[in-house]
Amino acid sequence: MSRNTFKILGLDSAARPAALILAATLAVAATACEPTPPGGGPSPGQDKTTAAPGTPATTPSAEPTQAQGKPGHVFVINLENHDYNDVWGAGSAAPYLSKTLRAEGVLLSQYYGIDHNSHPNYLAQISGQGSNAMTRLDCPVYAKFKQTGTSEPGQVKGTGCVYPASVPTLAGQLSSAGKTWKGYMEDMGAPCQHPEPGSIDDHHKAKVGDQYATRHNPFVYFEEITSSPECQNNVVDYTHFADDLKSTDTTPNLSYITPNLCNDGHDSPCVDGNPGGLESADGWLQQQVPAILDSPAYKQDGMLVITFDETEAKTSGPSGIPGGTAGGRVGALVISPFTKGGTTSDRMYNHYSLLASIEDIFSVPRLGYAGAPGLNSFGPDVFNAL
Repeated sequence: MSRNTFKILGLDSAARPAALILAATLAVAATACEPTPPGGGPSPGQDKTTAAPGTPATTPSAEPTQAQGKPGHVFVINLENHDYNDVWGAGSAAPYLSKTLRAEGVLLSQYYGIDHNSHPNYLAQISGQGSNAMTRLDCPVYAKFKQTGTSEPGQVKGTGCVYPASVPTLAGQLSSAGKTWKGYMEDMGAPCQHPEPGSIDDHHKAKVGDQYATRHNPFVYFEEITSSPECQNNVVDYTHFADDLKSTDTTPNLSYITPNLCNDGHDSPCVDGNPGGLESADGWLQQQVPAILDSPAYKQDGMLVITFDETEAKTSGPSGIPGGTAGGRVGALVISPFTKGGTTSDRMYNHYSLLASIEDIFSVPRLGYAGAPGLNSFGPDVFNAL
């Protein structure tokens, strides 16, 4: 979320009832509280793979060849609020990400967020649901979703933040398929941490020693997860990640990683005195990513995806991608034994594409907009190592 968007959490306890009324009024008054209908698919010209500047070019072919095999351990890291050119351009303040890691993977140059502010993008990645009036406000109140109907593809209509148990998630799919998953949330402390239903979320602003943001933890917004013991077991503090990486057996099939509000680049400066922004995010990646790339699970069949939720400038992208590009062009980097380092794909993707790709990898049905006709999932343009 932009730091200037919603300030109610600075109010004292006496003002909280008014804040609750304000949030509810905004939700009811919003006119665009239903998911955007799906659009058309990408044009053929948006489907090529090229070598990055300064790397050897491969011989172009009409139909790229898919690398043999597929990932069995997926790692997703979400960073915050930066435009594509700021991150991946020549003057990037994140040289480890934009240069060192860039040389090891394929850059998805036409990858987009699905909406503003932050929250809808995280929800999209694990459910395929579109945004609504309250999620676009980053859910300052942990309010239950009030459903008014359904629509295609697989959408629940209405407004609110905490979806009922009838709304499926990637986590539930993986568990049903006998796969493992965990959400690793930096600074969360206690597992499955979230506000009481109907209360104000007091983790919208960072505090010294506690820079966890509930809205960046999508798992706790689905009762399918929070009503299950899996939430306590699988939605855990990031400190558990290092031990889980030690062997293939203890590394989940899906590791979904959210740094804190400083290390994800959201805050600048940070409450702990660190600079924040891309500088802090890049430093965090430099400390943490080598352990992933050196892990037994990654070396066996891993795929690391690093992306951003939305653009800071509240820009949007072109039409033609199911689920939309209203979150702006953010880009994504995919590093894997199945990808060729230093390459670029300009195929059209968004956060629903990431969900669809993970579902395809683990052979589970596509949820919501991930299943919309014309949506691209990762193909030979990404899995291009031969």
